[in-house]
Amino acid sequence: MMNHDSAPTPIASPAQEADAMRPEREQRHYKIAYCTPALYMAGGVERVLTLKANYLADRLGHDVTIILTEGAGKPLFYPLSPRVRVVQLALGFEQLWHLSFWQKIPVYLLKQWRYRRRLSRELLRLRPDITVSLLRREVNFIGSIADGSRKIGELHVNRAHYRNFETDDAGWVRRTFARWWMHRLEGHLARLSRLVVLTPDDASAWTMLTHVDVIPNPLAIAPAAASALTARRIVVVGRYSHEKGFDLLLQAWQQVQQARPDWRLDIFGDGDRQPYELMARRLGLDDTRCRLHGRTTHVEAELMQSALSICSSRFEGFGMAIAEAMACGVPVVSFDCPWGPRNIITHDVDGLLVPPADASALAQAVVDLTGDQQRLAAMGAHARRNMQRFAIDNVMAQWQQLFDSVMDSPSPQTRLQPCNRP
Repeated sequence: MMNHDSAPTPIASPAQEADAMRPEREQRHYKIAYCTPALYMAGGVERVLTLKANYLADRLGHDVTIILTEGAGKPLFYPLSPRVRVVQLALGFEQLWHLSFWQKIPVYLLKQWRYRRRLSRELLRLRPDITVSLLRREVNFIGSIADGSRKIGELHVNRAHYRNFETDDAGWVRRTFARWWMHRLEGHLARLSRLVVLTPDDASAWTMLTHVDVIPNPLAIAPAAASALTARRIVVVGRYSHEKGFDLLLQAWQQVQQARPDWRLDIFGDGDRQPYELMARRLGLDDTRCRLHGRTTHVEAELMQSALSICSSRFEGFGMAIAEAMACGVPVVSFDCPWGPRNIITHDVDGLLVPPADASALAQAVVDLTGDQQRLAAMGAHARRNMQRFAIDNVMAQWQQLFDSVMDSPSPQTRLQPCNRP
């Protein structure tokens, strides 16, 4: 059995060797490797990573490589700069999606063993200065790969929903495994140089770690103008999945359509929308005023033709769809779910927050706001101004500062707070 906790003495990277003779503190350039499962899907993580990698390579002049495990032979969904290299390890973890819990165990262990070997070999070949893990399947061993790079973990989901072990085979074995895995997680994260999360609320949840930084996602759009807010149309963007709460949104819309018969709801997203189409019919929703679309590559254009957006999520890592709507000058009514919305929306200033999973409260807030054009316009103006803090130049300046800080720091030691538990 391989010992994932032991590692040879790390070697110095090129940037570390050059630091001693650096004459001045100008813009510094690094060789950066990202580890993530795939880039062929139209997901939020894929979109943000592509956006940041392009900026790092094209605007800041870094040497960027993205290492993938899935999607061999499939085209990338979002455009990637030719300056960014992609390495495909072709491990096929997605095979696990079709296996029962018991069948997954031997397949998972074999693929993990292969992944550790292939990733270690690739990092030793690349010799990056910094390796950024999006904390998927490499989280168990990335901190012990002795390639000389500083390791940064980048988490796109809040702690409470990191690694959901729900399966059809619910039972004591799965629950025991989940508790054991979560217990080990902090030890793995403590070996990183930094852990980066998206919101202050999530940072406060990692109480046992001492090296947590907060950097939000950057906006993927930069609208030149704001929506006129004259179209009686609500646009919602998100994946058709349980956590996005579209079932709750449809329940709320059943009440809204009665009070606002001249308004329309358009939902855009990837995933299986058939269950939601069936639910809309059961609820008696007018299909000319409640439309469920597939994914769109024209998010900004759709938002610019709307007057309001809604976030019905049960939980969020950040809430990119919220920020993009507000950047277009479109107010958002959102559940106050953990953790993203409250870190983006200032209640009753640039949007509205309602109790989590309360479809009636969501409906009432939408009815109230759509009935007050002056209030809607004021919130839209505030929303557009307040989203400047998520402009890509501002966010990527924070990443550059973090990279510089990490490279100036000694190799990380285990970073756990003293445990005072009885």
